[in-house]
Amino acid sequence: MASVARMEITKREDDRPAVRRGGVEDLAAVLAMLDSAVEWLTAHGRTGQWGAEPFSTRPSSVEKIRENLESTSVWIAEDEDGIPVGALTLSPRPSSYVEPAGEPEVFVRFLVTDRRRAVRGVGAALLAHAAREARRQGVDLLRVDCYAGGDGALVAYYRGQGFVPAETFTVGDWPGQVLERRLG
Repeated sequence: MASVARMEITKREDDRPAVRRGGVEDLAAVLAMLDSAVEWLTAHGRTGQWGAEPFSTRPSSVEKIRENLESTSVWIAEDEDGIPVGALTLSPRPSSYVEPAGEPEVFVRFLVTDRRRAVRGVGAALLAHAAREARRQGVDLLRVDCYAGGDGALVAYYRGQGFVPAETFTVGDWPGQVLERRLG
């Protein structure tokens, strides 16, 4: 399987990482990235997004991530040494707490970068790949949802990547924002 995944790497001409197809076999790497993001967020006083406990220590979270990797299109960004530095999952449907768009869409189920490594442009490379995948499928709408609380930095990040706010939602007391990007 690894040789097949390697054949699907998208090589970049700039300093951004290569992107390859991933899957449930990348669970340990994805959990390590999520744990590094939780550690970074906690160190910066931003526990509202994912809490302060590592994903890998929460069995229900591990199972949700496993299910996500099994049911979506998984893409892994790697540095020049082949080390995973980011992960993206795409689906033709949004998460259960978000209303469908009412037209064909590609939905970013999650995007995470490894905060332990200083590789610039990982998130942008994965979002650019998501746009290419949507275009390849003949879909004009790319959507994502994210944490909208705290200082709004995550919403601002997606806006900087060409997305525009579409609607807000809440899951319990967790504030969320759906953003969209037209690709046509």
